[in-house]
Amino acid sequence: MLSLPAVVSRRIITTVAVAMSVFHLYVAFVGPPDAYVMRGAHLAFALVLGFLIMPGRNGTAERVGWFDVVLVIAAAAAALYPSMNLAYIQGRMYYVDDPIVADYVFGGAVILLVLEATRRATGWALPITAIVFLTYGLTVGNQSVGVMLDQLYLTTEGIFGIPLYVSATYVMLFILFGAFVERSGAGQLFMDFALALAGHTSGGPAKVAVITSSLFGTVSGSAVANVMTTGTFTIPLMMRTGYRPAFSGAVEAVASTGGQLMPPIMGAAAFVMAEFLGVSYLTVAAFALLPAVLYYVAVFMAVHFEAKRIGLVGLPKADLPRLREVIVERGHLFLPLVVIVVVLLAGYSAAFSALCGIGSVIPTTWLRASTRKTFTLRAIVEALESGARNTLVVALACATAGIVIGTITLTGLGLSFTGVVLALSQNSLLLALVLTMLAGILLGMGLPTTPAYIVQVALLVPALVKLGVQVEAAHLFVLYFAVLSAITPPVAMAVYAANGISRGTLMQTSWAAVKMGLTGYIIPFMFVFAPSLLLIGDLSVVLLATVTATAGVVCLAAGLHSYFFFGPARWWERILLIAAALVLIKPGLQTDLIGMALIGITIASQLWARRSAGAGVKTSA
Repeated sequence: MLSLPAVVSRRIITTVAVAMSVFHLYVAFVGPPDAYVMRGAHLAFALVLGFLIMPGRNGTAERVGWFDVVLVIAAAAAALYPSMNLAYIQGRMYYVDDPIVADYVFGGAVILLVLEATRRATGWALPITAIVFLTYGLTVGNQSVGVMLDQLYLTTEGIFGIPLYVSATYVMLFILFGAFVERSGAGQLFMDFALALAGHTSGGPAKVAVITSSLFGTVSGSAVANVMTTGTFTIPLMMRTGYRPAFSGAVEAVASTGGQLMPPIMGAAAFVMAEFLGVSYLTVAAFALLPAVLYYVAVFMAVHFEAKRIGLVGLPKADLPRLREVIVERGHLFLPLVVIVVVLLAGYSAAFSALCGIGSVIPTTWLRASTRKTFTLRAIVEALESGARNTLVVALACATAGIVIGTITLTGLGLSFTGVVLALSQNSLLLALVLTMLAGILLGMGLPTTPAYIVQVALLVPALVKLGVQVEAAHLFVLYFAVLSAITPPVAMAVYAANGISRGTLMQTSWAAVKMGLTGYIIPFMFVFAPSLLLIGDLSVVLLATVTATAGVVCLAAGLHSYFFFGPARWWERILLIAAALVLIKPGLQTDLIGMALIGITIASQLWARRSAGAGVKTSA
């Protein structure tokens, strides 16, 4: 089969990727153009780069076949057609004026090309989902081809809708920021910082994995990318100090997955959430802060209790970096993250804060001799290329999700689905939440996090809101389970990635991840019943909810891992701890008092057992 020479393919890919990044930086600096221009250019870059990087049968990796060159030209033409004919698009009355022949040709082409590019990038699940919704719209929904085309291509309610807008405006810039931060040496800073902080404690390497993955997750936004970046160091380190391969892989998978939920920079879906809620990204980050902290507290304590139970000690202090030296030598590399937070707090947009963050990375490296030569011209080009490459999956998934959302909006399927959920749950909020959780996990298994969240917003969130769930809590609830699908068997991509490094038994690693991340499945129920965990409400209520929720997640980790602060937990102590965790989920003075009483009984029992064991040793002596 004919294909372009590898050198030519490589140069074309680099040129397109760098051009994509530069275009988005320029737009962020001067201000966004018309919606069709911005979103059309973003989609054109994504499609072109997708067909170049992921060629079909007549090409190999980064060796582009001639048929893919044809697809590249067709994709650019179809994606840019609305912006090239802006006066016509803006002057017509959608749903009233019939599409012309060119609309059908380019609209049909862009739908097919988006589906094919998404298939190459993410597999069959998302394109098949979109095809099912398209079929529903044309058959059960009784929509004509012309009306469907109008909705999906000639308005900003379909492919060029909110998901693609968010990808073009926010996500691309934050992914670029992550690419620049990675090349600044911040990855090594995160690792050394975690080693200096927790490497010497019980189970230190596993705690290092938790801390490093939470830090790296703030600039990665991808569970699998997080695993493959930090896990290559943390997983072997855990196994060398006595952790089982399955447990080592589970720690990294669960810790990396939480990165999408951890402010200040969460996964791409958080930016979509801000648009759906009509609030700033900073507000979404504030909602997500306490639940994310609770998630990592639970994982950290699970690691601690497991280490105590099997008698693992930390790494020798002499082999670890010193915290003061780490801060002095590389601590300045935290500054770009600080810049983003400060700019957000100053009231500027997420896009502008990302631009400021990117602009601060290179000057930051000049502050110390050890990092001053990090950014050569080649490194900058590599960062620009990497940022564009890493945006591909999100951009294509958002375009395909636009097909789904456009169909749901046009046919009124969302309202019908709300009725189905209400009927199945029989107006029981708890049952509706469980159904939503299962649907979220199933969707997340087949779809990337962002489209899985978007589909749930259209189909499931309205039902939860109708049952009285606060809208912010409903959105974050479905996001959590879209994210947690990365560690949920049988399709647990973060676990697969971690297991590839640990070489453990896949099923053991999967269930160890579920056990360790179980608190993550409960936290969404906690903030639905106690919105104060989203920093909503009076300060006193927020503080009380924070204290009781923290106690609850610690108890659950202790109960699941058979160890509490004063020694191994016997079977009935484990039951008490898990019961305490469950009653602390429900807000209210009575349940809080019951939970604290159960914790008190467990502590008293452990202290009595320790005292009895000490007395026994004395007597025998």
